[in-house]
Amino acid sequence: MTDTLLRARGLTRRFPTPGRAPFTPARWTTALDDVDVDVRDGSALGVIGESGSGKSTLVRLLLGLDSPTAGTVEFDGRAVTAGARARSLHWLRRQTGIVFQDPYASLDPRMSVGRIIAEPLWALGVPGDRRARVREVLTAVGLEAEMADRYPHEFSGGQRQRIAFARAIAHRPRLLIGDEPLSALDVTVRAQILELIRELRSTQHLTLVLVSHDIGVVQNLCDQVVVMKDGRIVEEGPTEKVLLTPQVAYTRHLLASIPTIAP
Repeated sequence: MTDTLLRARGLTRRFPTPGRAPFTPARWTTALDDVDVDVRDGSALGVIGESGSGKSTLVRLLLGLDSPTAGTVEFDGRAVTAGARARSLHWLRRQTGIVFQDPYASLDPRMSVGRIIAEPLWALGVPGDRRARVREVLTAVGLEAEMADRYPHEFSGGQRQRIAFARAIAHRPRLLIGDEPLSALDVTVRAQILELIRELRSTQHLTLVLVSHDIGVVQNLCDQVVVMKDGRIVEEGPTEKVLLTPQVAYTRHLLASIPTIAP
């Protein structure tokens, strides 16, 4: 085991864009440009930036869901080879979990909550009593074990996001990635899920990578932060330092755009 759980070096991702006229060469759009990232074991890294800054592309590359045009990713010192056969990344899937923005879209409405949470246990071949583990993680996210027999449409948005977190941690991953996991929730529920993430990090011993437009959420949860613009990291460092004394004009612009209520 290394102190750095997740390391990316020189990550670049370009996508071909068809030419405007027939038979004209394709152009290339750069979504990620020479990005380096280090995530220490047990830490919480926040990734902030405007829409289109490359945050979601970075997440896909870190999880091996897409192949970089250039660069490398290592998890606990082991190379992540994206685009390989699914079985070759089985080890990485056992170590990582992800929670998406829309809790309803990420849960299969045809499956009971118990089956949804147990699905990664079956898919990843996790040994042990799966029903007991489902009950255990439901309790861990603040829901009742008896809710396993119900379906996603029977829950509120906040409860559905708790189910999504239960599914993400069911197989006991070391790394949890949240891709805007709070942005679809109202303010009151957001505060509750914020506290849930903090509690899960402690009780489940999770390393966290949190992608968010909400700088306040990152400030509350993360000890390190990277600021992205046009596919590049323009500023990074300890969260308190970057957000309180930003050195880059773009970071100051993001902080200035946070809505405030005049006295």
